[in-house]
Amino acid sequence: MTWAALFSHLLFALVLCLSSWAITRWMIHHTAFLDIPNERSSHETPTPRGGGVAIVAAFLIGLVMIGVLGNTVYLKTHYFIGFVLAAYSIALLSFLDDLHNYRFHIKLALHCVAISVVLLSGLVLDELAIPGFGITSLGIMGYILTFLWLLGLTNAYNFMDGIDGIAASTAMIAAAFFALISYQQGSTFVYLASYTIVAGSAGFLCFNRPPAKIFMGDIGSTFIGFTLGCLALIAARYDASHTSFLVMPLLLLHFIFDTVFTMGRRIVAGENPAQAHCSHLYQLLVRQGRSHGQVTMIYGGCAIAQGLMAWLMMSMEGDVRMALFLPFLLLYSVAAWRITQQSRQLGLIH
Repeated sequence: MTWAALFSHLLFALVLCLSSWAITRWMIHHTAFLDIPNERSSHETPTPRGGGVAIVAAFLIGLVMIGVLGNTVYLKTHYFIGFVLAAYSIALLSFLDDLHNYRFHIKLALHCVAISVVLLSGLVLDELAIPGFGITSLGIMGYILTFLWLLGLTNAYNFMDGIDGIAASTAMIAAAFFALISYQQGSTFVYLASYTIVAGSAGFLCFNRPPAKIFMGDIGSTFIGFTLGCLALIAARYDASHTSFLVMPLLLLHFIFDTVFTMGRRIVAGENPAQAHCSHLYQLLVRQGRSHGQVTMIYGGCAIAQGLMAWLMMSMEGDVRMALFLPFLLLYSVAAWRITQQSRQLGLIH
């Protein structure tokens, strides 16, 4: 990349960041949607919500500028249209959820609508490197895995947006590493789309960092999770980079682990996993006495470590890449056991 190109990209990111910052600031003073504290809340005063609109808007501005100002076809038209329609379908449906607070099964149905748009556009993980088998054609199983990946990551990201700054800071870190890695692999579209998320999240985070003046809401958290999930698919199969699909699961492993562990623990305990609760690992850390800032920094540190490992992954071949997940899984398993034991002793969970 030339210095002129680097400057133009930084200027582009600055414009998007300022746009997100301005929209978020306007919403703090003008939005009528407030998050009223209840027994599950981690905040004590009514706080504006739906600030994720700023991230969605910055992403839209970024995509328009990429399409209008770009002089190269970065992604085939039908894939691009399918991706954009799906991303903004999830944003619109999640905004309605922020307004009406739908039940969990209705949310899932709405998510399935957006995922169907992705599948119909042809964005499917049709091949996957499986340890011991190499590159394997997935056939119809590719549609099933794509559906489960997008549904799972969308909801996992939504579940993890429960304390100040944790979702926005992770979006910044994960998208920044994904932009770097995909660019080094030869990407243009995924690289640009990723740092659009970085810029939009940075502008919003100015007001969402602890103590938060505004919350992201479902429109932000589900949009980020869904969009990052789609970018992983595009990067692996439809972008010039052909970045390994394993990169995104590694970048977001701490969020995925927290969600899977918490749901598993609740099912074993006989609890309804679809019922609202406040027993995610990050929530238990706060209830044990740590501040939002401390917990967000812990999860941010995990995201940075995962990003460095994902960057290292690109210099490795084949089955060795899977081994990079093991240190994190071991560390998170030990931490989860300790947090759970302490929470039981304090009577926070059964």
